Amino acid sequence: MPLTIVVNRQPHAVNSSPDTPLLYVLRNELQLNGPKFGCGLAQCGACTVHLGDDAVRSCVLPVSGVALPITTVEGLAAQNPPNPLIASFVKHQAAQCGYCISGMVMTSAALLKQKPHATRAEIIAALDGNLCRCGTHLRILEAVEDAAGGKQS
Repeated sequence: MPLTIVVNRQPHAVNSSPDTPLLYVLRNELQLNGPKFGCGLAQCGACTVHLGDDAVRSCVLPVSGVALPITTVEGLAAQNPPNPLIASFVKHQAAQCGYCISGMVMTSAALLKQKPHATRAEIIAALDGNLCRCGTHLRILEAVEDAAGGKQS
């Protein structure tokens, strides 16, 4: 019997086995390519999505453990009005290769939902588990800080 999960405000019947990581369901069954496979160990953050209001690593979350609605970066981008954090990432040109950006945005969005005026120290702490190989860390911090109403450029 298929499992039903809500992703980006839409219910979806899932045909994968219950122990399949949510990341594979999102990418392979639902064709949502925002969350990326990075490490498969919940250590890099590339697969981050929201489970309810919390940022979680979808590479280690079995689809059977999904009881709350899921939001991916695609769902965040489709909100009306658009999430200002995404515009801030564009404004600050915070992506180079872009592989980590979905996870960075989703982690930052969860932080700003809990702390709309997060400080630079809080932003750094929240993003500590998200890895970026390109070195756009400073632009990412500036983008989140700008969205939080901090530093303006």
